Amino acid sequence: MVNNSLQPHITKGANVTAIPGGYRLAVPGITSRTYLLVQLDDYTKYSRANFPHRYSSIRLEARVSSASLPGTWGFGLWNDPFGLNLGFTGSSMRLPALPNAAWFFYASSDNHLSFQDNKPANGYLAQCFRSPTFDWRLAWIPFLLLFHRKSARKMLSRIIQEDSALVELDVTQWQNYELEWGVEGTKFRANNNMVVASLISPKPPLGVVIWMDNQYAAFTPGGKLGIGVLDHPDPAWLEIRTLEIQDR
Repeated sequence: MVNNSLQPHITKGANVTAIPGGYRLAVPGITSRTYLLVQLDDYTKYSRANFPHRYSSIRLEARVSSASLPGTWGFGLWNDPFGLNLGFTGSSMRLPALPNAAWFFYASSDNHLSFQDNKPANGYLAQCFRSPTFDWRLAWIPFLLLFHRKSARKMLSRIIQEDSALVELDVTQWQNYELEWGVEGTKFRANNNMVVASLISPKPPLGVVIWMDNQYAAFTPGGKLGIGVLDHPDPAWLEIRTLEIQDR
């Protein structure tokens, strides 16, 4: 079914169209380093404290045009920690925050999106984060980012709880996904098989997000920090259908 609470946010050339029972999110091919985003969400107009979900389950079917796209794509729940509105009409400005998220998340090899050395940092992931609203150690992070990034990353690894696993599926074919976010933890299933059963529960409230972009972000164990956009020479799309969002 098409969920009418989700609203599109797109950059130039991207689009969202209806397909039977769902949506097709598409971005054009581009060889200049121009940011591309196509996104559906239900939180953009709210302040972070008023995001709409406090413990939820999401079920859907999804497929994507290629298994090796530049950038990221996925679906799930998060707190929009970057706090950027990208000029979207009706969006609410939010200050940056530490991540709280639970999602199926693809990140190309340019990305390094884990603070833990023993967790996968790119590829197709089932991943969750839990962060406090405030921790006194955060006062040191700006100083450490300037002078000792390895220490900054190590400190963030102690503050941010994280769990993840690689999802081994042919993502170009229709697959069934289920995410259950509860008080005691988060569970991820693909085709009714458990991928991750984590004791980590992201801190509410969160918003639903479904997206595709050509962005990368990396904070490596060696302390290398990078963020930017990638060439995206071929058009790409993400299709979802039979979407169900149920709050507990």
